[in-house]
Amino acid sequence: MSNKRGSEDLLHQDNDVIMSEKENEAKKVKLESSGVSTIGSSESNGAKMLNDSSSNCHSPSPSRVVHIRNVPMEATENDVLSIGTPFGKITNVLLLRGKGQAFLEFVDSFSAQQMVNYWADPNNLPIQPCIRGRQVYVQFSNHKELKKSLLGPNAGSDGSYQSTSPPNSKHNSSNGDSLGASTVLRVIVDNIVYPVSLDTFYQIFSRFGKVTKIVTFTKNATFQALIQYESSFNASTAKQALDGQQMFSSGNVLRIEFSKLSNINVKYNNDKSRDFTNPLLPPGGSLPGSLAVNPSHAFSTLSSPGIHGMGSVLLASNLNEQMVTPDALFTLFGVYGDVMRVKILFHKKDNALIQMSEPQQAQLAMTYLDKVKLFGKPMKISASKYSCVQTPKEGQPDSGFTKDYTNSTLHRFKKPGSRNYQNIYPPSSTLHLSNIPSSANEEDIREAFEQVAGVQVVNFKFFPKDRKMALTQLASVEDAVHALIKMHNYQLSEASHLRVSFSKSSI
Repeated sequence: MSNKRGSEDLLHQDNDVIMSEKENEAKKVKLESSGVSTIGSSESNGAKMLNDSSSNCHSPSPSRVVHIRNVPMEATENDVLSIGTPFGKITNVLLLRGKGQAFLEFVDSFSAQQMVNYWADPNNLPIQPCIRGRQVYVQFSNHKELKKSLLGPNAGSDGSYQSTSPPNSKHNSSNGDSLGASTVLRVIVDNIVYPVSLDTFYQIFSRFGKVTKIVTFTKNATFQALIQYESSFNASTAKQALDGQQMFSSGNVLRIEFSKLSNINVKYNNDKSRDFTNPLLPPGGSLPGSLAVNPSHAFSTLSSPGIHGMGSVLLASNLNEQMVTPDALFTLFGVYGDVMRVKILFHKKDNALIQMSEPQQAQLAMTYLDKVKLFGKPMKISASKYSCVQTPKEGQPDSGFTKDYTNSTLHRFKKPGSRNYQNIYPPSSTLHLSNIPSSANEEDIREAFEQVAGVQVVNFKFFPKDRKMALTQLASVEDAVHALIKMHNYQLSEASHLRVSFSKSSI
């Protein structure tokens, strides 16, 4: 999406909060006239910059002024306010675009300390304060105050900006949510490569606090969502952590701004909208629950620093070397991505290398299949040090332990944005069957599972409106894993091959 969004700009800035450059200059003059050294000034006036990130060997002592570094050139004062207002009243703000720095003055040092301590707490990693997608750095300023100056028409009657304090804060604001930090976020997904759903948003955004409502929709050919939190602090934290992030290494970029809405009106609980505080809402025109889109562990990149450095090759160990085959691993790991090559190690046959098409598919398979039982043994899945799986050279012994599936017709995710991404779930005892021929009945399918896979079907149900699909429940997850390997692509009729995947539903 272009940075220049025109009248349809969804990343709305509150012009009443954004103060002019003249107001910044006025602040600098007041600081100079009061005998306090200017914190920053333009290059043209020749004033010397006092660097608050200074070369002093000790950190600045606590004050009510917070110094913010690495601020992007396009940032506004509203952006700077948004990372500070959750912690308490702000009485002044100074943005020095040319220096990539900003200063926030709180009403008291306690609020400033709340902000600095929060972002210094290692328990909050990998969440870091961000302005317009760039991580910024927060510390106490050497300056004890910014002299009172023009604050703009949206400052409070006492000359301050105010918001709801963070959780466990002893300084709770009486004026509710912050200016520029409401409880509702507007999220736009740019450069979509893989489908996104309401459940995807919930899994990602609930990491930062209690999500109460979500509505998804398409507008101006872009997929968007409104996400409401219980508090503005949670909304602000989520925005800082996620704005500008990619859901996958190859696309799905999130653009996040505070919404002008103070509350989302949700009428139905379905795959497009949901009120998590009111589970009794009618479903409206929702799709069948078993077809609801799954998060697919998007944004594992945020919870696992360095994921972008992870390759596409996985190491599977603790395998049952008497039963495991490249084809079995291809089918099972193929639920979570396109498997290119599989190599069972010739001298250590309880280990195998599986090369996926993309790193995020490898991450997904590792997340879902680690410790899952296969042929009676819990697999151990980890990232491999190898960047690809080598095929054996001519004359080298292999005995069929290495197979190349690059041109396989059984890949589930060949097309970018494939609908199969909408039905990815962790292994469960319930399987989703599709491509069932009209000639096949329940008894035919039960019999096939027993004879081919050697497992007993506990329960079975055709989809009421589409008998090409069904759910079948097995006695255990291990049985379901075995059945999926055996029954996926099983020929039920001359022209129909069964498609099998894990389901989140139960019968």
